[in-house]
Amino acid sequence: MTAGSRHQDVLDWTGARWDRLPSAPGLRARSGEMAARLAAEIAAGRLPFLALPFMDALERDLAELEAGFLARFEHMLLLGIGGSALGARALQKAFAPSQDLPNHRGRSLWILDNVDAGSLEAHLSRLDAAKTLVYVVSKSGDTIETIGQYFLVKEWLQKALPVAWKDHLLLNTDENKGYLRQEAASFGIRALPVPDNLGGRYSALSAVGLVPAAFLGMDWRALVAGFRSIAAPLADPGLNAGKLAAHPSFEFALWAKALMDAGYSELITFFYIPAWACFADWFAQLWAESLGKDGQGSQPIPAVGVTDQHSVNQMFLDGPRNKACLFVERGNGPAGPAFPADMPAIFDYLQGKRFGELLPAEALGTRMALCKNDVPLVLLRLGADDARAAGKMMALLGAATLVTGWLMGVNPVDQPAVELGKRLAKARLGASGLEEEKAELAAFMGPAGGGSGVREF
Repeated sequence: MTAGSRHQDVLDWTGARWDRLPSAPGLRARSGEMAARLAAEIAAGRLPFLALPFMDALERDLAELEAGFLARFEHMLLLGIGGSALGARALQKAFAPSQDLPNHRGRSLWILDNVDAGSLEAHLSRLDAAKTLVYVVSKSGDTIETIGQYFLVKEWLQKALPVAWKDHLLLNTDENKGYLRQEAASFGIRALPVPDNLGGRYSALSAVGLVPAAFLGMDWRALVAGFRSIAAPLADPGLNAGKLAAHPSFEFALWAKALMDAGYSELITFFYIPAWACFADWFAQLWAESLGKDGQGSQPIPAVGVTDQHSVNQMFLDGPRNKACLFVERGNGPAGPAFPADMPAIFDYLQGKRFGELLPAEALGTRMALCKNDVPLVLLRLGADDARAAGKMMALLGAATLVTGWLMGVNPVDQPAVELGKRLAKARLGASGLEEEKAELAAFMGPAGGGSGVREF
């Protein structure tokens, strides 16, 4: 992202504090190694989120869905968890925010990304099945949280629409295997494929996130174009050490790894674009699930300005010196209404100003305070908070996460610790097999069924 780009999106490294990161020069020298690895992984088809080999076909599918199928519905109920939901939520909050405003009219996206029975019942009791499309997202097709919801929502559709129920379902899952693929084949349910080697947290720029974007009328083509502008150089067969070293994703990756080497164990993502707050949550999963391995990594801390100036910023400024910050702001936002002329004298500094001037002033103040308190900080300033800029940002952060993992010596596309928790949950529910996990559960729970350390209070 350079000053010459369409919207003048820039990365400002002024406050990065390279002087405190002694491992940075050695990491920078690994650009050739990283370029060769990128080329090999892309050639082997293991990095579809960068190469986007599926995008041409998906764009055709999305255009067809927009023209007919999606237009039939007023509501989309998305069943998914983690990467199957976080990207869609970030896009909805950023680019279709009217759903959260009073007297909303038009299409709405509802996301069930947890196993809260009350929330599920509330949605099903209020939604009109005849006007609702249920979008089920699970790469494996057997994610227990999502499939558990699917069984109940499918039953809800069948009761309300005995004949047409299957026409109110759209599945996004593995192209060849898994329970959802079986459902699609058995009942003739419309389905889209999740490409091979595309993990959930890297999948927002696939049907996972783009179908909800298209449903809500977002400019998903600009989102894809922005993403491609950053990702394409990394997927180019001509990538070499020099080209990678000049790419912003590599610069961010080596900064992040050098921070870890210097003891900075927390990475704040401070978004001073309030509507983009959920992108911080999207990035938190991407970073934590990719890099929290082998006792390594840095903890992502989502924050949104100005709200978190008045909550957690005290810790950022005056707590342990183990924090760095990615600070995201826009160059220009809405002006907002003008302040009235008859304000009290103590507020005369607001005379002649507009409400929209507060946010950039607050952003500048917070950014300067962080820098003055020796928090290493990189500023990502977007010329416009539009879909193209969002696509560029998502590609930058996705590629940077990948390369950071490689610099750390971990696999940034698996999540072994998360899989253990899933197996234990299935064992607790009585799934067949999993005898080792069941034995571990029995030992963990203790003879009283609640752990030997339980005390009433």
